Amino acid sequence: MNLIAHVEIPVLDLERAMRFYTAVFDVSFEEIVTIHDNRMAYFPFEEGKDGASGALAEGETYVPTKDGAIIYLGVRNIDYVLARAVQHGSEILFPKTPVNENLFVAEISDSEGNRIAIQSA
Repeated sequence: MNLIAHVEIPVLDLERAMRFYTAVFDVSFEEIVTIHDNRMAYFPFEEGKDGASGALAEGETYVPTKDGAIIYLGVRNIDYVLARAVQHGSEILFPKTPVNENLFVAEISDSEGNRIAIQSA
C-alpha cells in the first residue's frame, strides 16, 4: 500500500493554475467541484494504478508557499517540462540534477507561487 493517498496543491486562482498545469504538464482537468466551500480541479487519476490522486485546491485554508512539503510530479521528459514552465512564467528553483545515472530532479515555481519538484527517469 502506498502511504500517500491524496495531495492538494494550494492555489489562489484556480483557472489560472489549471491553465499553467495544462500548458506545462500536458494534463487536462474535468469539471471544477466544490467541497466544504473550497473549489477543486482534480488531476487525471485511474483507480488501481500506482500513485496518489491529487487536485488543485482554492479556498480560505489553501495558501500557496515555497516552504513546507514538496510535491514531486513524475514526467517523461524533464527538459521539455522545464522549458514549458519557463515559457509560462515559472522560475527554476533547483536546476535539473542527476540523482543517479537514470533519474533526474528539478524544482520550479508554479503560477501560484508553490515549489513543485519534477522528476524523470
